[in-house]
Amino acid sequence: MLDSDVGILLIEDDRVDIMTVQRAFKKNKVTNPLYIARTGVDALCMLKGDGCDKINPPPGLILLDLNLPRMSGIEFLEKMRKDPELRKIRIIVLTSSNEPRDREAAFKYEVDDYIVKPHSFEEFNQAIATVLAFWDSD
Repeated sequence: MLDSDVGILLIEDDRVDIMTVQRAFKKNKVTNPLYIARTGVDALCMLKGDGCDKINPPPGLILLDLNLPRMSGIEFLEKMRKDPELRKIRIIVLTSSNEPRDREAAFKYEVDDYIVKPHSFEEFNQAIATVLAFWDSD
């Protein structure tokens, strides 16, 4: 089972998607701390502690939307993978984009998985269960 002390960082700007993830976590009995950043800029601040409260210890998993304001998810990935302190954090893309170029760009930055957000809550819940099983397998 997941170590319940290990945090998860959700980088998502859509309030409905944030609530859906929270609901899916609750349904899957996930008790890990869930940190939420609405932009990639905010997420980097939370990870590095530059001008805001730092997540400490660093999260064990990041769930990343690609379509974000101020900094795209791909730009965020590029910055993450260039930073020696942050490059090893597991990242799963959870996005509405099914574009092959987005998928290729994400895997270029060594994401652990790429999941297109399902439309129904049941499918979304199953996707979260799959993410958790994948994370748990390490």
